[in-house]
Amino acid sequence: MTSSPNHRPGPTVGRFAPSPTGPLHLGSLVAAVGSYAMTKRSGGLWLLRMEDLDTPRVVPGMADDILRTLEALGFSWDGEIVRQSRRSAAYEAALERLLAAGHVYPCGCSRAEIARAATAPHDGEGELAYPNICRHGLPPGKELRSYRVKVPADPITFHDLVMGEKSFDLARICGDFVVKRADGLFAYQLAVVVDDADQGVTQVVRGADLLSSTPRQILLQRLLDCDTPTYAHLPLVTGPGGAKLSKRDNAVSLVAGLDLAVRGGELLLAALRFLGQEPPSFLAGAPGAEVLAWAAASFDVAKVPTQSSPLHDVR
Repeated sequence: MTSSPNHRPGPTVGRFAPSPTGPLHLGSLVAAVGSYAMTKRSGGLWLLRMEDLDTPRVVPGMADDILRTLEALGFSWDGEIVRQSRRSAAYEAALERLLAAGHVYPCGCSRAEIARAATAPHDGEGELAYPNICRHGLPPGKELRSYRVKVPADPITFHDLVMGEKSFDLARICGDFVVKRADGLFAYQLAVVVDDADQGVTQVVRGADLLSSTPRQILLQRLLDCDTPTYAHLPLVTGPGGAKLSKRDNAVSLVAGLDLAVRGGELLLAALRFLGQEPPSFLAGAPGAEVLAWAAASFDVAKVPTQSSPLHDVR
């Protein structure tokens, strides 16, 4: 099953969607810069969405800190900020559509049961493929815990502007995946698809750690008759040992005590160089807004590397 972008007419609509589970860090800054530059390079609209759906993990005050940090760095966004925590009705409506069409089913399995029944993990995230225990109905004695979407047997293939042609066999990698969790919260995959469709997003630029989420979202887009955006997954900023940075590592937010009026331009230049760009020397010491203006005029996605690496020139 090959996916090609199916866009509404009009300008490019991109978005940056941080999660307020910690401060903005170097990895999320790189994603913001890449998303902003690629959207504005084509004269598009850049939206901001706060992905605060997983309420138990949200850190009080982080959403406001992220917004103030972005402003201090020189970013500006188009339209109102969307907050997932206020959109449960839209996600519920999408779930009802999927249930009515027979694409989603109730599941009564706990993680422990799945771990006992499933085969070994197939991907780098240690995910277990769901063994379809409840696909044809809840077995006797099981009670509803979550809802899962039926995954097709054919792989889902799409073209990524950075990573190239990608193909994922969801049946092997994850099996039928959750769209509403046992704790009653809607899953990230469903929420993102509904939000992108409602906001008219045509281009998704984000970190490569979300590359494996893309085929799941493409599947849900098809089932909900939504347009499929263009995708670009950027290399991750890693630690010295190659591990992905946590939100506690290399924070670039105001709450971390950084003087972004002084260091903002330097951080943005470092992010651009990490993304393979070659900002001119006269931007050294320039304010963030000036650096972002150059990025919006000059960003070249063909220069973005595919390999994750440390970001060396930030002190």
